[in-house]
Amino acid sequence: MGNLESVRNMLKRIGVAVSITSDIAAIEAAEKLILPGVGAFDAGMDNLRYLGLLEVIRKKTMIEKTPILGICLGMQLLTKKSEEGTREGMGFLDAETKKFDFSGIKEDLKIPHMGWNTVAVKKNNKLFKGLENDSRFYFVHSYHVVCKDREDVVAVTNYGYDFAASVGRKNVLGVQFHPEKSHRFGMELLKNFVHNY
Repeated sequence: MGNLESVRNMLKRIGVAVSITSDIAAIEAAEKLILPGVGAFDAGMDNLRYLGLLEVIRKKTMIEKTPILGICLGMQLLTKKSEEGTREGMGFLDAETKKFDFSGIKEDLKIPHMGWNTVAVKKNNKLFKGLENDSRFYFVHSYHVVCKDREDVVAVTNYGYDFAASVGRKNVLGVQFHPEKSHRFGMELLKNFVHNY
């Protein structure tokens, strides 16, 4: 849902053969998967279920260990559940999606978190290879992922408090920001996903 064409255009710019598809056979043949998304958690899960894609994505990701990159809502759908709705997530990560809670913060911060922000890499990960630790990415979100295992947090951003800007466990990767709207930093990150996984 949402930013599919922007993701395709960025991948084409870096010379990657890419297709937007809900065809199960095409997904089964894919070398890598990208799950972008804009919108609400329940609507995202309902859309995947309606298109009959949950089973093939589970098989590719959990059994065949195909690399998957969730972007924004796509990253949140990799978790078990979200405070935004009542549907179960895909559960590829032992994590939940929670709304920003600024109750203990004096700053007057708006939700959604929108705009450019730096990302601090917390653990060595091929997704951020060659990117400086103050790389800037574009964010638009009201919810963020909270991992049960802190080892799954690859990078953080601060908006009132530190939150997971990127997560990763083996072949399952996610970014809360939009690499397709993040110019050279986003282009480098997508290159890393394509070439290093």
